[in-house]
Amino acid sequence: MWFKKFFTGYKEEYKSLLRLGAPVLVAQIGIIVVSFADTMMVGDYGTRELAAAAFVNNFFMVPVVMLIGFASGVTPLVGALFGRKDNFGTGRMLRASLCVNIVMALLMTIIMGVLFFFVDRLGQPAELMPLVRPYYLLVLAGIVPMALYNCCQQTASGVTDTALPMWVMLGANVLNIFGNWLLIYGHWGCPELGLTGAGISTLVSRTLAAAVIMRIVCFGRRYSVYHEGLRTSGKLLSLMRKVWVTSYPIMVQNGVECFLWAFGAVVSGWFGTIQLASYQVVNTMAQLGFMTFISFGVATSIRVANYMGTGDFTGIRRISVAGLRLNLVLGTLASLIFIFGGRHIICLFTPNEEVVSAAVLLIVPLVLYQYGDAVQLTYSNALRGTSHVQPLLWISTLSYVVIGVPLLLLFAKGFGWRNVGVYYSFPIALFSAAVFLYLSFKRTVARAEREIAPQTTEMQ
Repeated sequence: MWFKKFFTGYKEEYKSLLRLGAPVLVAQIGIIVVSFADTMMVGDYGTRELAAAAFVNNFFMVPVVMLIGFASGVTPLVGALFGRKDNFGTGRMLRASLCVNIVMALLMTIIMGVLFFFVDRLGQPAELMPLVRPYYLLVLAGIVPMALYNCCQQTASGVTDTALPMWVMLGANVLNIFGNWLLIYGHWGCPELGLTGAGISTLVSRTLAAAVIMRIVCFGRRYSVYHEGLRTSGKLLSLMRKVWVTSYPIMVQNGVECFLWAFGAVVSGWFGTIQLASYQVVNTMAQLGFMTFISFGVATSIRVANYMGTGDFTGIRRISVAGLRLNLVLGTLASLIFIFGGRHIICLFTPNEEVVSAAVLLIVPLVLYQYGDAVQLTYSNALRGTSHVQPLLWISTLSYVVIGVPLLLLFAKGFGWRNVGVYYSFPIALFSAAVFLYLSFKRTVARAEREIAPQTTEMQ
């Protein structure tokens, strides 16, 4: 009975979400595979390398995810233009977005470059520093290429072409795994570089992915209808300002949210290499849920933006419900995988029994936060689709900083639960964000509907 009710009245919305979300999901699965492969290969090479990778990757999580969020601000803008069939405006928006995203990427590179000189003062094991420093610089060098890829990816998604980023990302992922195999272990006459080899492989694959997608979006025949606007350079400041106003709240929200996870890595490192390594293993597993949720969150954002362009508020509400239902189903599937196969998955990443035993203790809080993550990702993306993204600032700050950080420190240090305490703070922060985002989305849609109603009446 519940199964029939699940589909009644939402069949077309599920179809549109699956059509848009499936390519994103395939690309995200590719990212998960690469992340799993990276962690497995580095973990197999050595526990110190695994811990060093955990520290650097989590330290860079904040700027990387902030830049992803900043680029995603263009999706609702392009989506609304696409809904109105404004090809010239879409090209102009892409040009403005590229300019703003390059500036932000350079700024993040400078900030993280300065922080490089202070990584040895963050309380991490001294034995990791010789591994951390070269890997840090390689990840730093990939920030600008990654930002260029993100901008073109979000533009493609805004015009409902989610397949292009999927194929580019899959190709980059295959290259990354092959490069890891060559350079971590020194196969086929290549030098055995360990963690540094993994960093080189990631940098090369990110740079090529950016070059390929830019070539297609900016010069390819498929996107030729947008090229006139893209090549028109005059009077971009107002559009750049519009991109900034829409993008920076998403950037801040992403950054604040990921700060909690990055801070969790730092705190886990206070308790030693084993605690940090096990934290990295479970964080990699957590991507199984997160990456699938975000796939249909992105699809929801695109459809909300399209409906906003045509003023269809009934469609906005229906697509958000459909997106939530799909993500809750995915959250249940991810939880079942973690419950019944968690230990087996952990053993794939490392042969170290101490790391395995510490990681197994994190499975229960990992399962708990799947549902909060599913809801908050659905409604944060739905809110992004409306382009009214200011509430993301206070919601993220309240949920992840005001609530999340004190609880993390209380559980980890105050209660002495170490990285288990870190992980138990996550579901509380995520459920808080989910409630606030749901209420904010409802208010935003209702307000937009009230504002557009008088305009519709006047036109009639």
